[in-house]
Amino acid sequence: MHAKTIIIHSLEHAVCALKAARALGCGVTLASPPGAAAYTGALWFREVVKAAEREVPDADFSAVLDCGDKPGLVMAAFRQGVRSVRFTGGKVQTGKLQALADNEGYHLITGKLDSLDLAAESDPAGACRAWLEQAP
Repeated sequence: MHAKTIIIHSLEHAVCALKAARALGCGVTLASPPGAAAYTGALWFREVVKAAEREVPDADFSAVLDCGDKPGLVMAAFRQGVRSVRFTGGKVQTGKLQALADNEGYHLITGKLDSLDLAAESDPAGACRAWLEQAP
């Protein structure tokens, strides 16, 4: 995962973030909104990320799907090919999911993500660039 995270809500957002990262020569993490796995689904997120990668193939990035506190959504995301997820559930569930992630080569994130959310940005490209230019 890269130091700077941008929450995307569309393919346009993802492409803006990747183009800004490429222009600045830095990496970026594309993240879904909190709990998005419940309403967008893992497949949608995976396909948006793939499409953005096709549009900006030389960008350095990672991607994280937020599954909220739903362990079933974490499992579904892994089955759909999403390699990194965020989970906010309890300790027992986190422990079990972490063991699975470690065993299968997935990445489970449980902490808060310091991020730029593009939802309310009128100029997503400019916001991405400004966010990525800030010191970590």
